[in-house]
Amino acid sequence: MEQLSKYSSRRRLLAAAMVAVATGFVALPAHAAEPRPVKMLLDWILNGPNSGFVVAREKGFYKEAGLDVSIEQGKGSGSTAQLIASKVADFGFSDGFVVTNGISKGMDVKVVAGIFRRNPTAVIVLKDSGINSPKDLEGKTIGIATGAAQFQQWPAFVGGCKLDSSKIKVVNIDPAGYVASLVAGQLNGVAGFAQGMVPTVEVRANKEASIFWYADCGITAVSNGIIAHSDYVKANPQVVKDFVRASLRGFLYARANPDETTDIIKKFQPNAVPAISKREMAISWTNWVTPNTANKPLGWMSEQDWAATIETAKNFGGMTGNLTTAQIYTNEFVPTEAEFIPPQK
Repeated sequence: MEQLSKYSSRRRLLAAAMVAVATGFVALPAHAAEPRPVKMLLDWILNGPNSGFVVAREKGFYKEAGLDVSIEQGKGSGSTAQLIASKVADFGFSDGFVVTNGISKGMDVKVVAGIFRRNPTAVIVLKDSGINSPKDLEGKTIGIATGAAQFQQWPAFVGGCKLDSSKIKVVNIDPAGYVASLVAGQLNGVAGFAQGMVPTVEVRANKEASIFWYADCGITAVSNGIIAHSDYVKANPQVVKDFVRASLRGFLYARANPDETTDIIKKFQPNAVPAISKREMAISWTNWVTPNTANKPLGWMSEQDWAATIETAKNFGGMTGNLTTAQIYTNEFVPTEAEFIPPQK
């Protein structure tokens, strides 16, 4: 499926009923005009973690905001960020570590809302492997896609967990072969986004998995959030505000209604496995909140977390030059009502 927009009809006019008062004044309902077309690009294929956007569309949250949102699947955070920087789409969903590196190289995009505010990268092992802690990774072979964020951050994970890197063999592997190689015993562990790998291990391979989070070893790297080109943000502040608000409603609704959300995912992604989608969502929720964003609305981002992300990118991502947090993100468009504060666990 290349475009989710192929599976849904265009949003049309909202009800145009007019109420005439004695003075002859005619009041139009809010957003009675033709909905504003907006193009949104996901980070990857539609799955549990990024399902909030299709939920927002399916439940009419975008329509209520006067937006006609088409959603296309992506080919990775880097690709999505580049396309937003090229103004191919209005909004994107992309990893903050990747975006930080891109901005340092001249990419003119802005993160306008954070979803995965905690680093979702982890080493995944089988629970029956005898590997019960990061220290047990010494003497083992770990598969990581060379060049991926988890590969760039690997030295930080090793250092933060006080491991001897000379005792761990790291091999390059295509992400498509992660699970098969792990389950077959060809690798002792794999490193990647846990929310994308663990459900496949547990549901498809019927194996229990253990997760060793990079974040637990002191690695702060803000992950996926909503991005837009800086020019678009400046020219369309109300659209940005409406899109962010409706999208956050979608993510929060999905968390409160996981069964309905898996049905929505299945509608747009027929080959999706509901049990996997639900487990993907559950793991992704553990990455919504950091100590610095506790009790803040979903979408709100911490300057301390972004400052730490910059340092991680400098030390382990090859980023050069000086970059300020203000160049990367803004909380200007994030709603402040209590209803947007997510569960804290």
